[in-house]
Amino acid sequence: MKLTLDDNWTATVTGEPLTITPRFDFAGQRVRVATYGDVREQEQFQLDTFGSQDWLWDAPDEARFDPADRQLVGLQFQLPYETADPEESARVPDLPLVRPGGLRADEARDFRLEVASELCRGPGDTVLTCLRDLDVLDEPLEARIGIAPDVALLVQHGTVVGWSLTDPVQYLTSGFAAPDPAPVAQATRLLFTESLDLTTSPLLDDVRHRDPSAVQRLRALHESLRAQREDRHRVDALLALIGDLFEDYGNG
Repeated sequence: MKLTLDDNWTATVTGEPLTITPRFDFAGQRVRVATYGDVREQEQFQLDTFGSQDWLWDAPDEARFDPADRQLVGLQFQLPYETADPEESARVPDLPLVRPGGLRADEARDFRLEVASELCRGPGDTVLTCLRDLDVLDEPLEARIGIAPDVALLVQHGTVVGWSLTDPVQYLTSGFAAPDPAPVAQATRLLFTESLDLTTSPLLDDVRHRDPSAVQRLRALHESLRAQREDRHRVDALLALIGDLFEDYGNG
């Protein structure tokens, strides 16, 4: 299968997906599938590869390829700010099933991978589906390519129209740190859903406008995150962003 990622830039699906564990940097609202562990290593990684990356004030999603064999070696996706209505999220199809696969660039040149604009949240936030736009839901998906563990590219008419992350709470972390491999505490799953509510629209807009009920939810969540003793690596990842919101809007 040949995929279009940006206008006339194409890649071919191969049989070998990335084996890198995803990292859901909640404070940065991005999902990384890459081996670099800090900013310096990230910069070197970008110098040694080609593809899509941020440049000056432009911040597309990142898909990087090895110039030697043109194989995909890393990804970075930004979580959309806009959350789709529950009715729209319910339209995300269950089929086709995910099939594992890698990507090989058809030519070694840079391109631009547009960020997704709509976040569709599955029941219990067990799957986050990020779409180019909601028009994608008007037609069936052609394929789901499992590009890395629990990370899939969504394909429609031969074009990548979004991506998904299954069990996102499992991969919560801060910055470039590796996620905790231990099982997720049930309390963390509930806190994750509340944190996602408060860090995406429309509730985030209410927080910023200091709506009393939204601010009260922020204060309660902040207290719950600070009080939870188990699963601290994931809880601290949530607290990194919720704590900033609390400092800005929760003390007024």
